[in-house]
Amino acid sequence: MHQSILLSFDVEEFDMPLEYQQAILLQEQLQIGKLGLDAITPVLNDKSIATTLFTTATYAINFPEDIKALAQQHEIASHTYYHTNFEDAHLLSSRLALETITQTPVTGLRMPRMRKVAMSEVLKAGYRYDSSINPTFLPGRYNNLHLPRTVYQDEGMTRIPASVTHNFRVPLFWLAFKNMPYFLFKNLVVQTLKKDGYVCLYFHPWEFTDAIVTTALPTYTKRWCGSALVDRLYRLVNDLKKEGDIISMQQFLNTNK
Repeated sequence: MHQSILLSFDVEEFDMPLEYQQAILLQEQLQIGKLGLDAITPVLNDKSIATTLFTTATYAINFPEDIKALAQQHEIASHTYYHTNFEDAHLLSSRLALETITQTPVTGLRMPRMRKVAMSEVLKAGYRYDSSINPTFLPGRYNNLHLPRTVYQDEGMTRIPASVTHNFRVPLFWLAFKNMPYFLFKNLVVQTLKKDGYVCLYFHPWEFTDAIVTTALPTYTKRWCGSALVDRLYRLVNDLKKEGDIISMQQFLNTNK
């Protein structure tokens, strides 16, 4: 099987401080999100890669030119309308808003915080795939150990879980990337890639700015940030390009029908 790296970023308002009872205005949430996206744009400008940017409609409406430009190379998918609030109607309204801005079809969805959503509603809103599953156990967040680790069908919807190792289901997500020693994280990713034929990794642009240092977030969420984390991302992208192709999720589905 051809090996594919599905690199994705959740492009959103930085509302995480609200989870820790720290007030943060929407405009500041958006500005920190933009600082992060600006920081990783040089990485995204690598013409040999295509990523998936799960974007809230709120972010895209505030920075339409940035999202439209990124859509020329990368897949823009939905992260619903707002990062903080959700109702089923936002599935369709966010897709339509993103399509209006990018002038490209929006086929994928990832729910904020990987929250549960009815696949019947996702299908009704016109999506082709969903990537809202982390098939691991995270205390206080979710227990998805019973769900498949790799691509599967759920009520007629294709679901692409975030990657976890085949042994012990160690999650290969943003917190692992910034808290594990780099060589360990990379080796686990490569092992999973060889086992499954692909990996699905996800990050948030706001991680890549120093603006999060003064927030009330737990240390493990911000211990690596800013330019140091951007350098680590460059390193990861360059290392993974030696192992396979970095492509968008829709490209992956198109080539694995």
